[in-house]
Amino acid sequence: MTEKESFEEERERLNELVMEKGNLHIKRFFNLDTQVYEDGALSKRNKELLGLVASIVLRCDDCIEYHLDRCSEEGVKDEEMMEALSIGLVVGGSITIPHIREAVEKWIALQEG
Repeated sequence: MTEKESFEEERERLNELVMEKGNLHIKRFFNLDTQVYEDGALSKRNKELLGLVASIVLRCDDCIEYHLDRCSEEGVKDEEMMEALSIGLVVGGSITIPHIREAVEKWIALQEG
């Protein structure tokens, strides 16, 4: 099993636990999180890049990995990815550098398949 597959499987398993135990508010929030990334005035692709930048700034490694995955699926190019990471760095500051290092490594792995 690849690292990506392992991450996806664990994320799905944990989401199922949350949905099983979650109340209406949690379920509504999870639903909103899914809906907000659908195509609208902004494309899914652009929304995933925005989600990635926010995740870099907030330093959420699981979120970074999820959005990297989604960006890859949406066809984001290397140059676009590096520009998005640059924005995350400028907004989040030097404390985001370790997260950006790992993001670049994961991005390369995703592109290599």
